[in-house]
Amino acid sequence: MSKQIWKPGNMLYPLPAVMVSAGDKEGNTNIITVAWTGTICTNPAMVYISVRPERYSYRMIRDTEEFVLNLTTEKLAYATDYCGVRSGRDVDKWKEMNLHQEQASTLQYAPLIAESPVNIECKVSEVKELGSHHMFLAEVTAVHADEAYMNEKSKFELNKTGLLAYSHGEYLGLGKKLGTFGYSVKKETGKTKRRKR
Repeated sequence: MSKQIWKPGNMLYPLPAVMVSAGDKEGNTNIITVAWTGTICTNPAMVYISVRPERYSYRMIRDTEEFVLNLTTEKLAYATDYCGVRSGRDVDKWKEMNLHQEQASTLQYAPLIAESPVNIECKVSEVKELGSHHMFLAEVTAVHADEAYMNEKSKFELNKTGLLAYSHGEYLGLGKKLGTFGYSVKKETGKTKRRKR
C-alpha cells in the first residue's frame, strides 16, 4: 500500500459535530458549531471544546465560564452547518434555524437547545491558549436526555437518535452497528456458535 506524506495537520476523524450554546451576562445568547471537542475524563466527568478567540461565542464562554454541548442529529444537519458558518454578530441563529432555548439546571447564562436529544451542561475549569484555538477544559455539571428515546426497560437508546458526525469537511450519519464494547473478547455462547454455522 502506497501512502503520501503530508505536512502536520488535523486528520483525526470522524468527530462529533456539536452545537455549543452560550450566553453573556447581558442576556445575549448564541450557538456555535464545534468539531474540536471530546471527552477527557470520566471521574469527574470532563470534556473540552477548542474555539478560535475571534468567534462571537468565545468571549461569552470566556467571561461566564460555562457552555452547553448539544448533540446533533441528521435532522439537525442543516442547522448544525448554518450555526458553524454564520456569525451570531450578524444573525439570530435561534430564529433563523427555528431552534428553541431551554433553561439549564446548573448554569446561569448558557441555555440548552430544546431540539437536541442530549444537552451536556459544562462549567469551565481551565483555559489553555494553544495557538489558533483556545481549549476550554470543563466539568460536566448536568446531562439532559430526551425521554422520547427511553425504551420499555428505561434504557436511553442514544444510537437511535440519528447522531451526526463530522469527517474531513462532510457531515455523516453513524451508519450500522458493527459490534458492542468488548465484543472482540466476549466468550461465545451456544446460541452465538449456532448462528455462525
